[in-house]
Amino acid sequence: METSFASWAESAPRLIAVAAGREPADTVIRGGKLVNVQTREVLDWDVAIVAGRFAYIGADASHTIGDATQIIEAESRYLIPGLCDGHMHIESGMLTPAEFAAAVVPHGTTTMFTDPHEIANVLGLRGVRLMHDEALLQPINIFTQMPSCAPSAPGLETTGFEITPEDVAEAMSWPGIIGLGEMMNFPGVINADPKMLAEIAATQNAGKTVGGHYASPDKGTAFSAYVAGGPADDHEGTNEADAIARVRNGMRSMMRLGSAWYDVESQITAVTEKGLDPRNFILCTDDCHSGTLVNDGHMNRVVRHAVECGCDPLIALQMATINTATHFGLERELGSIAPGRRADVVLTSDLKSLPIERVIARGETVAEEGTLTTTCPHLDWPDDSRKTVHLGKTLAAQDFEIQSPEGRNRVHARVIGVVENQAPTEALTADLPVENGIVEATGPVAQIALVERHRATGDVVNAFVSGFGYTGKMAIASTVAHDSHHMIVVGTDRANMAAAANRLGKVGGGVTVYKNGVEIALVELPIAGLMSDSPAREVAAKADAMVAAMADCGCTLNNAYMQHSLLALVVIPSLRISDLGLVDVETFQLTDLFGDDT
Repeated sequence: METSFASWAESAPRLIAVAAGREPADTVIRGGKLVNVQTREVLDWDVAIVAGRFAYIGADASHTIGDATQIIEAESRYLIPGLCDGHMHIESGMLTPAEFAAAVVPHGTTTMFTDPHEIANVLGLRGVRLMHDEALLQPINIFTQMPSCAPSAPGLETTGFEITPEDVAEAMSWPGIIGLGEMMNFPGVINADPKMLAEIAATQNAGKTVGGHYASPDKGTAFSAYVAGGPADDHEGTNEADAIARVRNGMRSMMRLGSAWYDVESQITAVTEKGLDPRNFILCTDDCHSGTLVNDGHMNRVVRHAVECGCDPLIALQMATINTATHFGLERELGSIAPGRRADVVLTSDLKSLPIERVIARGETVAEEGTLTTTCPHLDWPDDSRKTVHLGKTLAAQDFEIQSPEGRNRVHARVIGVVENQAPTEALTADLPVENGIVEATGPVAQIALVERHRATGDVVNAFVSGFGYTGKMAIASTVAHDSHHMIVVGTDRANMAAAANRLGKVGGGVTVYKNGVEIALVELPIAGLMSDSPAREVAAKADAMVAAMADCGCTLNNAYMQHSLLALVVIPSLRISDLGLVDVETFQLTDLFGDDT
């Protein structure tokens, strides 16, 4: 357990004794090529481990070997530090921390910096504590950032719970809290909102790191004001200029490759072509669903991608190890293979394709050849964490009708435009027909609805969305709806939309796809309507079936479910939906569904 893992100071007598040859090591890895991320060298060095930490690294560790020492023959393979994910949301994997850890350990991830703001929106501070506590049980390092913004945009959405500065100050005393989660309310920081600044102050007073989230393209005085407020990193960049602006202003540029975010290739040229100092760049995933974790990988996937984009493998590894640790003030604890650090090390035969052949965390082998060899303990999640979908009534097709302005046979409507592989949406418009006073979605335009699910109000907000390509009579509903996590329903038929919404109310949350009145896929997410405590492969199989069902309904987008789940994210431009209405994120105001010329 993290809480019982001995500190460097507590371990120092044994570390010194082993390094000096007075006591034997627990484990020695010999005959390998050590990737030193401190100096960007590859060295023919051995490694000696004791008490879960590196005691000695050097050309010959024979003086640390005793009768009981475990010898691992590296056989000329590379020894790289355990990989670190600098910014991520466990809930996006549809898994609890234990099952997420079990999924990513075989991919070489030994450290994660997680922001559980998804569960904070549903269960408040108590939900954060549950995530934090299960994280501390794991055999790898899972550090928790205290969520900063629930709601993410006050006045534009209603959450199940709100996070206060008092909550933040309390959380800063918890053993696994590493800092403040991404400060999504960037207008609040820019305008010196007292609540946002109080949260930042509580974090800085505790000597911890403030996470950033600046989704605006404006890199002028507004961006300067945001940085001046205290956020120390940002992962919302989508182009080279974004990355450069961050690092020039003293932030760390976090470049993400998630299930649907492909922002590394467009930003890493700041290093590969512009030649900027790579130590201020960090790789992360942000959001990966279970299918990506099981089928494609985790941080190993990101590092491989960075290399494919032209990055030197040693620099890419720095961006996924020491750079991340340094940013969070943990350079002396993890992120490199060096004396005193936690013995997190991966054996791989190639630095470009990065096969993960053995994973060691805190000195213990936790995975070999893609197979988990350790246990990832679960919390006993309480009953109320599994009963969070409250619709208030049985929904009918009529709840999804959009009334036309009186006397119209056509309307000019605002439409949310989905952009493949990116978080931002487009603010589109469409001319739509009216039948019997009801506006009908036609062609590429489908209906979208946000169904309130925290307080059982029975409220439904309806609007239009384009870009998924759905055809026929279908609907997809999800209680994963960043960040307020009400329920998002997208469909081409209102009866199917009602059926899908009611189904999730019955099962307690998840994702369902309906076609012609029949459920063709279901992913149950009973914990907070966000996560399952089933094994990752089981959840991934259901998620894969859900993706296939979306394709069967005409969707051709890559990882379109991620796009679906972000349609209520009212802090990323341009147009979103919330329980209060349609939101113009360029102006941070509610806007009318129908244009002025309707």
